Amino acid sequence: MPPPHHHSDLAPTNPFSLEPPTRWWRSWWRSLSPTRQDRLAAIAPLISVALFFVAIVASFWYLRTEEQDREQDALMRSVHYTQQRMRLRLLERQEQIMRLARDVATEQMGTAEFASRAETLITQYPELQAITWVNAESTVVISQAAPAVPSGQLHTPARPLPPGPTATIFAQIRKQPQSVYWQPQMDPNAAPPMLQLQVPITAGVKFLGTVLAEFSVDNLLRYTTPTEILSRYTVSMLDAQGRTLSSPGGSHAQPRLSLPWIGLQPLKAYTLPVMPVGDSLSLSAQAYRTSPGLVGNGLFWLVGSLSLLTAWLLLGTWRHTGKRLRTQEALVAETNFRRAMENSLLTGMRALDLQGRITYVNAAFCQMTGWDEAELVGQLPPYPYWPKAEYANLMLKLKEELSGKTVPGGFQIKVQRKNGTCFDARLYVSPLVDAHGQHTGWMSSITDITEPNRIRAQLAASHERFTIVLESLDASVSVAPLGSAELLFANKSYRQWFGSQTTGHLQLLQEAGIVKASPQEDDNALNLRPKARNKNAEVFWPELNKWLEVRSRYLTWVDGRLAQMVIATDITARHQAEEQAAQQAERAQAASRLITMGEMASSVAHELNQPLTAINNYCSGMLSRLDSGTLTESQMRFALEKTAHQAQRAGQVIQHIRSFVKRSEPNRAPAQVEDMVAEAMELANFELRRRNVRLSHHIAARLPPVLADAILIEQVLVNLMKNAAEAIDHGGRPEGRRSVELLVRPKTLEERPGVEFAVQDTGPGLPPQVLERLFEAFFSTKSEGMGIGLNLCRSIIESHNGRLQAQNLYNGSEVTGCCFSFWIPLAEPAALQEDKDTLPQQ
Repeated sequence: MPPPHHHSDLAPTNPFSLEPPTRWWRSWWRSLSPTRQDRLAAIAPLISVALFFVAIVASFWYLRTEEQDREQDALMRSVHYTQQRMRLRLLERQEQIMRLARDVATEQMGTAEFASRAETLITQYPELQAITWVNAESTVVISQAAPAVPSGQLHTPARPLPPGPTATIFAQIRKQPQSVYWQPQMDPNAAPPMLQLQVPITAGVKFLGTVLAEFSVDNLLRYTTPTEILSRYTVSMLDAQGRTLSSPGGSHAQPRLSLPWIGLQPLKAYTLPVMPVGDSLSLSAQAYRTSPGLVGNGLFWLVGSLSLLTAWLLLGTWRHTGKRLRTQEALVAETNFRRAMENSLLTGMRALDLQGRITYVNAAFCQMTGWDEAELVGQLPPYPYWPKAEYANLMLKLKEELSGKTVPGGFQIKVQRKNGTCFDARLYVSPLVDAHGQHTGWMSSITDITEPNRIRAQLAASHERFTIVLESLDASVSVAPLGSAELLFANKSYRQWFGSQTTGHLQLLQEAGIVKASPQEDDNALNLRPKARNKNAEVFWPELNKWLEVRSRYLTWVDGRLAQMVIATDITARHQAEEQAAQQAERAQAASRLITMGEMASSVAHELNQPLTAINNYCSGMLSRLDSGTLTESQMRFALEKTAHQAQRAGQVIQHIRSFVKRSEPNRAPAQVEDMVAEAMELANFELRRRNVRLSHHIAARLPPVLADAILIEQVLVNLMKNAAEAIDHGGRPEGRRSVELLVRPKTLEERPGVEFAVQDTGPGLPPQVLERLFEAFFSTKSEGMGIGLNLCRSIIESHNGRLQAQNLYNGSEVTGCCFSFWIPLAEPAALQEDKDTLPQQ
């Protein structure tokens, strides 16, 4: 049998096994690190003191809570006792008033005896202030009051009760004879009202009036409440709204002091309704403000103060220990950090003594050169990583290094790896100083710069190519910083056109209207770096006789300054081509108008034939009457007026034709929609009447002016109405379906107000393949058409910033016609004002 002490060797090592608590605690404590042991050793006394302090506070709070409960019970008993005394006193007075009422009802007492008995009661009982006899008609028979009653609360004999709560209670008693208590509401601007008791005077079922008794609430409380209760509590009488009617200690009595953190809470006020009055009168009591008993609890404060002092001292010790531990941890962390940083660096580190012997190399240096640490430490020059061709140069550099002639920016050398390959490196040297301030050697750092050298060479080549490209551009490129007259860059074209100064750069910006030439403007631009925007403009340069397109871009220069690049491109050829294109478009518009009038020639001839025939008839009639001698002066006047009217009509037709055909420069100005529509309808009506097509129109009222060339818009309307009439004629529509309708109405497009013109016909419509190519140049559905009419119309509308579109009209699935519509924006207010200003000059 083994010895008993051998059983301990077989005990499990699991901390949760059934081993003695002391052994488990010891094993857990030893498993902690010294830092955690120091922290726990510093925290444990602080926790014990805090627990001791909490126990003292809990004990004091428990005792104070029990004491408060006892005081609250005593307060409740005192309020109940006072309420019972007050109830008995009111019932006694009620019984006495009821005896007066019975004596009055049995006519055993007159007014004199009533006054005598009432004065006796008022004198004997201070709470009773006034007794009034009121007859059945609510008229005061007699009233006896105490001297302290204010004159405003007295009841005058032979006068009815004033309207109010007293008269209301009287009317209630007349309906149901029974005694009623009433406490009127308190008026803040008047004296507190008195408690009223009305006892009915009845003889059998006959109502003879009431006896009104009024009690002073203050005297009722003062002479009913025991003195010992008034000395301990604040007792007050409250009305139905909780307002204080009477309080012997004053309405501003302070409650008990509240110290909730040590268990001292103020006693709650206890309120009971006064019987038999009811809820309109309540009795409330609350304990007076008393001392919290600091002297009686001196032991508590002493223990608490000592606990706080001990905790403060322990906390100071803990903070001091924490600082020492943090310093130790920071030192360990710094050492580990420097070691890890050294091992992770890609920069090679090499230490030399004063004789040039290698004393230390890091892992990066070994990896960079391919030599091991054992192969390098202790070596004297020439070192194994020196290329043989560079011995003389490297030995000279080493002598300068050992003599202290170091270059702050380092110097570049060639380094040879163990495998024989070489790479470019930059060497930085700094002195090594020990803890006593003695110079012990030199620390060198080596960085592989082969790749940076390659990138630098590529950047230089790229910069050269970029410069060649910019120099060969036909456009002028210049860069200048904001707020400075320095020219950062200018290509060959800029130097040829503007020289080598910033004058041309700034003039281009001014002519283009991109910036203002003021220092303040430039200073503000420096503060608006995130908001800089690119801008384009076209300017004419008289010195060069060129049109230049100026583009500006804000950029950050290589030195961090905000600069502005200006690119000026020669667009003279393009500008001339645009002018020629505009002239060709104008000629095409005039040609279109001539073609339209050529097609309308027969209609115009027919239209002119009517007034000419009428003139001939009127002249022939006058000659015949002159020959016969029957022509009177009035008949001649009538015939001449008709002849003049027909001649004027013919002149108007010719004038419309001339103004439509006449070539003129486009002139956009505010134009009235009604006038343009009227002119176009009068011109198109010739063609429509010739083709037996009816023309109707609808123009919205009060349309504002539009910004347009009236002649061009009339040309578009005439073209669209003529096309509509041709579509109806070629479609062979019957008489009832040969009509064209012109609709003009306001319309907002893309949040911009404007006017929409729509021409609707009753023709056969347009096939889908025609709708797709309708506005293409030289596309026409007519055998004799040129295909430029609708294309020209669309160009005119788009030049007015408008839209032209076409669509078929349907009745179910049947095509009932076609609608051409276009939209023109309204004239701006500034254009309207300018047009008004020019009216007198015209």
